[in-house]
Amino acid sequence: MSDHDILYRTGGFEKKTPAELVHLSAEDAYALAKRAMLRSGYAEDAAHIVAENLVDTSLCGYASAGLPRILNMLDNPKHREPRQPVTIDRETPTSALLDGGNNIGLYAAHVATEIAIAKARATGFALVGLHNSFYSGRNAYYLEMIAKENLIGIHLASGHLQVVPHGGMRPALGTNPLGFGMPSAHGPVVFDMGTAAIMGADVILKTRLNELLPENTAIDGDGLPTRDPRKARDGGFLTFGGYKGYGLSFCVQALGLLAGAARSRDKDYGFLFLVFDPAMIIDVTDFKRELSELIGRIKATPRQPGVDEILIPSERAFRERERRRVEGTELDRIVYERLAAL
Repeated sequence: MSDHDILYRTGGFEKKTPAELVHLSAEDAYALAKRAMLRSGYAEDAAHIVAENLVDTSLCGYASAGLPRILNMLDNPKHREPRQPVTIDRETPTSALLDGGNNIGLYAAHVATEIAIAKARATGFALVGLHNSFYSGRNAYYLEMIAKENLIGIHLASGHLQVVPHGGMRPALGTNPLGFGMPSAHGPVVFDMGTAAIMGADVILKTRLNELLPENTAIDGDGLPTRDPRKARDGGFLTFGGYKGYGLSFCVQALGLLAGAARSRDKDYGFLFLVFDPAMIIDVTDFKRELSELIGRIKATPRQPGVDEILIPSERAFRERERRRVEGTELDRIVYERLAAL
């Protein structure tokens, strides 16, 4: 029976049976991811960095952006092209433009983040762009790295053209996430969002699992609304929030050019990091305290009926991570078996 012959679940949101899932400890998930990356041709240091990123993403509760990303990488034509070390095209004390050497973004963006942190620590400010790379994964990971260093980070990433502009019928934009990371007295605060109505990783995973997309997230090749992930990949994804999401997506795509996106033949992937030290204008301890006080005021806001707590961006993910570090995480059996078969 082919994939096309298997009926889609209605919506794909119901709880999955134990037979459909594999339970993994955080250590086992890391070992599986690292082994898969090594067998995919990546060196020890890169395999370690990618595995840690993907496992952290899984622990935070983002199933499609975790270990399934390795399969997405293997299916991407860029993976089958030669790779080179990450190099610096041009550099100043406060900036750098990196050539990712066609390495997966989960590794190359990690390198870019480390360079941005080092420059911001030395000068107070850093602007770092990265091109010739793909699949940076959950960008909140890099923003948390920055916030842990008592720095503030703004990150955006233009990507593979699979999102249609508002009113359009053909892709001209990436899913184009943007995010913010900052330190507080209680730890990093991170907000990371895609400007598309659905993540590309979600669409790929639902294709693998034969599940339907949510309503109003994609169109088919004829410009008609669809919930079939295969038809959506023939057509395109929508931006969230209509023209407002489109406007944000356009700005991310435009600033991706600053990161060197136009240097690739597809003119798509460009990763840009803006990192600065709040001590340039305010004492870091004061900023962290004042941010924590702001969070306290927000959480003390009277709640609507049925709302137990007002959450701050990243709070749910960080709580989920602490729980899953102890209890472990789950991976769709189809994905696990493909990774294990490597």
